[in-house]
Amino acid sequence: MRISFFFLWFIVLIFPACAQSGQNLEQIYERYKETAIRQRRFKISDIEPLIKKLGPSFQVKQAGASVEGRPIYRVTTGSGPVKVLLWSQMHGDESTATMALFDIFRFLQGKGDGFDDLREKLQNELTLIFIPMLNPDGAERFTRRNALGIDINRDAVRLQSPESQLLKQIRDETGAEWGFNLHDQSRYTAAGQNEKTAAVSFLAPPVNYEKEVNDTRKRAMQLIGLMNEDLQAEIPGQVARYNDDFEPRAFGDNMQIWGTSTVLIESGGLSGDPEKQRLRKMNFLAILKAFGYIADKRYADVPLEAYDRIPFNRSNSFFDVIVRGAEVTLKGKQYTVDIGIRGDEVDYNDGRSYYVRSAISDFGDLSTFHAYQEIPAQGLAAIPGKVYPTVLPNLAAAEKLDYRKLWQQGYTAVQVSGLSSVQTYRPGPLQLLKPGGKPDSSISLGRNPGLILRSGGKVMYAVVNGQVFEN
Repeated sequence: MRISFFFLWFIVLIFPACAQSGQNLEQIYERYKETAIRQRRFKISDIEPLIKKLGPSFQVKQAGASVEGRPIYRVTTGSGPVKVLLWSQMHGDESTATMALFDIFRFLQGKGDGFDDLREKLQNELTLIFIPMLNPDGAERFTRRNALGIDINRDAVRLQSPESQLLKQIRDETGAEWGFNLHDQSRYTAAGQNEKTAAVSFLAPPVNYEKEVNDTRKRAMQLIGLMNEDLQAEIPGQVARYNDDFEPRAFGDNMQIWGTSTVLIESGGLSGDPEKQRLRKMNFLAILKAFGYIADKRYADVPLEAYDRIPFNRSNSFFDVIVRGAEVTLKGKQYTVDIGIRGDEVDYNDGRSYYVRSAISDFGDLSTFHAYQEIPAQGLAAIPGKVYPTVLPNLAAAEKLDYRKLWQQGYTAVQVSGLSSVQTYRPGPLQLLKPGGKPDSSISLGRNPGLILRSGGKVMYAVVNGQVFEN
């Protein structure tokens, strides 16, 4: 088979680092993953040492302080004419991209891996300005808003918060041509009408209610077209577009108005990725490749149709679990229903840790919804579980129980002495209760009953605090 000279030239031009190294960014990612950050709940005190030890190619300064006086850092690298501003965690509980930025910092300090030409190009063509954590007070509590209770992303006009003022000041000082507005969205969002979650969603924010496409917005749309193609290779069918209604108070929309071509990135959910470590990698890949596209202006020839083809988010359309078509007895009669279950995170350990408390969040015909796990329960009776009557002395005794035998007897919960509140939500096939504790026993909205799904006398599945167990 003959390969044309033009094709070889195209490959070397488009993927110079890959041609040089025989590797691609996906393959070398683990080499640059910042191992000091392993989960998505962290505080400014955790990342401050990482910022301060950045190498000589970075300029680090404390650019300002939060409402409660926590430092907000500005990290700059590169000396190129094109200024690119990135800000993460303006919502304190949206940290996926923050993790990815530290991976990018490590990559930019790397050497001898076949990507030195890319690093040199970025250094010479771009000036990259990062605000890794804009809302450290929110991150301290792992909450969305700042210490004033203000949503920073709705403060771009009044600029009442010091964090908002700082972001506007840095944008004006740098005259940034490009902006990356980095967020997380609900893990219960779908990518269009398909059966997959929106793992990553993009938006080129509008500049007015008419959703006009001026030159500033057009560049962002073109760049997103390229970023989407890259991510489709990694997470096919799981990239979406965020709602593009104009929000006159938001920073993304106003950045676009101020002349900064702005790309919003929202990290959603991937199955089996509760700490968003795979989504962290997707951010690393998408952002780093976008830098290259900006540096060589590759976005300029991308048709707007590449952006328009990305499906819109479909919000609130996923569950953690859907029990499909179960037979449920309500008020003395039998009904066929779907049961949708979602879990809420409950903080402990000063917000650094959490446990999951699940509940039935919808009920009835859920045929237009999807879930991370679905139970085909047609013909199965769904029965709320009971509490095992014997109080056990400790966790070790509970772990010795034959839970399948207990399920068969209708039990999904056991009482254990000496439990903490956190331990009562410990994952497992039986719900743990303090002595005298009573679990939810009704199949209704807001409740969290253990469910036993039977076919005749045989237990087929059990659902305990949102966890599915097949018997």
